[in-house]
Amino acid sequence: MVIDRQHDEDRFRIAPKEFQPRVEVLKEGEMFLTALPDGSIWEGDLSGLGLFYRDTRFLNRLLFYLEEFEPLLLSSLIRESHFAQIELTNREFHLPNGVLLPLQSIHFRITRVLKNGLYQRLRVINFNSFPVTINLTFSAGADYVDIFEVRGTTRRNRGRLLPVCQKNNGFTFGYEGLDRFFRSTDLSFYPNPDRIWVDGDKGFARYTLTLEPHKKYFLYLQIIPCIDPKSCLDEATAKKEMSIGFSKAAINLNKDYLNWQRQCTKIETNNEIINQMLNQAVTDLRALISEYPESGKIIEAGIPWYAAPFGRDSLITSWQTLILNPEIAKNTLRFLAHYQGKVQDSWRDEQPGKILHEIRRGEMALNHEVPHTPYYGTVDATPWFIIVLGEVFRWTHDEELLKDLAEPLKKALYWCEKYGDIDGDGFIEYLRESASGLLNQGWKDSWDGVIDRDGSLPEGPIALVEVQAYYYLALLRGSELLQYLGEIEEALKLRRKALKLQAKFIKAFWIEEEGFLGFALDGKKRLIKTTVSNPGHALFTGILPAKLAQKVAERLFRQDMYSGWGIRTMSAKEKPYNPMSYHNGSVWPHDNSIIARGLKEAGQEFLLEKLVTDLVDAARFFNYYRWPELFCGFTRRANGGPVRYPIACDPQAWAVGSVFILLQSILGIFCDGGDIRIVKPTLPGWLSEVYLENLKVGNGTVDLEFSRSRGKTYCNVVKREGEVKVLIEP
Repeated sequence: MVIDRQHDEDRFRIAPKEFQPRVEVLKEGEMFLTALPDGSIWEGDLSGLGLFYRDTRFLNRLLFYLEEFEPLLLSSLIRESHFAQIELTNREFHLPNGVLLPLQSIHFRITRVLKNGLYQRLRVINFNSFPVTINLTFSAGADYVDIFEVRGTTRRNRGRLLPVCQKNNGFTFGYEGLDRFFRSTDLSFYPNPDRIWVDGDKGFARYTLTLEPHKKYFLYLQIIPCIDPKSCLDEATAKKEMSIGFSKAAINLNKDYLNWQRQCTKIETNNEIINQMLNQAVTDLRALISEYPESGKIIEAGIPWYAAPFGRDSLITSWQTLILNPEIAKNTLRFLAHYQGKVQDSWRDEQPGKILHEIRRGEMALNHEVPHTPYYGTVDATPWFIIVLGEVFRWTHDEELLKDLAEPLKKALYWCEKYGDIDGDGFIEYLRESASGLLNQGWKDSWDGVIDRDGSLPEGPIALVEVQAYYYLALLRGSELLQYLGEIEEALKLRRKALKLQAKFIKAFWIEEEGFLGFALDGKKRLIKTTVSNPGHALFTGILPAKLAQKVAERLFRQDMYSGWGIRTMSAKEKPYNPMSYHNGSVWPHDNSIIARGLKEAGQEFLLEKLVTDLVDAARFFNYYRWPELFCGFTRRANGGPVRYPIACDPQAWAVGSVFILLQSILGIFCDGGDIRIVKPTLPGWLSEVYLENLKVGNGTVDLEFSRSRGKTYCNVVKREGEVKVLIEP
């Protein structure tokens, strides 16, 4: 089989020339910043760095020097996902006047926020006992590279970089795209620098400062990206309106984040690491949410590669975070319904009723070089849309939402039957139509994400094991929703279809001699038996009888599948296994979290506790106790932590959301019809108290207290408002 990898998922096949060191990330709306811990942005091989807006890099260079030297990094952190603070100092050297500047005698503190632009404040303090005159020089550049280029796609043609415009307090970069849009990056310094100059495609600003001992000096920089169909370079009025200054931007953002936290369930435990994980995840989710004027809010997938609306990722994150805030799911469902497929369009893999895979707004999308306007090449987003709508209704009993989305629900069900089932065998398959689309269209969508035991790539159409399980649950949830809407006959039809699918699924996918499910059916209906994590997703759907579910659960924890930090995506015994690969041996937190929910559904509390414990142990080795998109699947050793995957997104929405569904699972929280059931809560030994305040269920809220004593976990209803019933099952 010949694979056209040029048009497959770019970053899975193309790695940067050098793996990136750790980067710090800021995001607000459609804008994000990736920089090295010292705050610098370097052009060149570290190509993922920069200020990005609408899938375009508006700044690929931002450096500052003390004389000709880069400052030394002391520390850096991102506070509450939106406020960067970087501590720097000087090395020892002689100043131009011959005076020796002692090591670590000048302190620099850079603070940054994003709000319609990048706002930076630099505070300088001289800790010497004598005045010091220094030169501080800033250097900037902009390349206007599309995110697909950053990820490795080669373009035949590009637009035109415009000459750098110099002004009294800064400079402006510009670019005329092939999509007939003008993009500009306006840099303004305050107070005005002592010197501004342009050298080729770079701009420079220099301050000559005489620093009195122990006195604070402040320098400000704002960077405003702009896109205009005519020209941004003369839009001074628009830029002035966007320019709000560092202090106001920081104050407004702080208010926004406090308001977001008040809207969410407040979760406190007796374990400080868990508290930090939860608090970080709450603010990360807020940072990942973007609002689009035409379609509303949605949680975007991840930074830097996936800072865009995604169907599958956004839906799974919404499902993971129902315990935190159901509004995430409501907004996501409305957003995706707005873009639900309407026609058959092979270029975009679009079909009526289908839920999108990804939307992009950069030059390559607007110029129709890629089909992401939006692109629909996903096989599982549509059943996930139905599942999430069903789960949201179970949690909130929001009749208005259900009525508004009744038609999108029916269209999604129609797609599953009419277009998803390509050959009419009752299973949902995928087969790429777009020459520029994804070869594989499940969650493992890299070019080799679906692979046979001998390392060969199967011919399509491909019916993935987890997609059939999703479809089974989607039919059941769709049946419930249609029954509530009064469409009894159609509801019964869906239920009968689910039972038929269940029987057919077990017959087609179960491997008796291995006590496990196969990976997928290929185009000839041959079972691909590669041992992978995908069958674990079947557990939460209920498609497996109890005995088979137990066998699947136990198989996932054998040594070849379980790394000690989590469940691998592929067995170490398989020929294509590689613990450093993207999908064939790595560990994905979101994958593990879906399996964890299934372990709870299957009554496998012991395995659930083990999985949660090991994942939390892994989190201790990552920045901010935040799981990245994935990490390598090497076996856990006594000394050391999990091995990082070098170009993982961080934060990634469904990795961030994993902590909430894991918590929901060990607490045994289920919702049905706006009421809560607490089923066999099992707090692990390292967590003895959990308190949930303002948990939104139905038309009310409830406060719940969980505590562990003498090996047993108890739940107490502390407070209840509205018509909320809480049933605690022993």
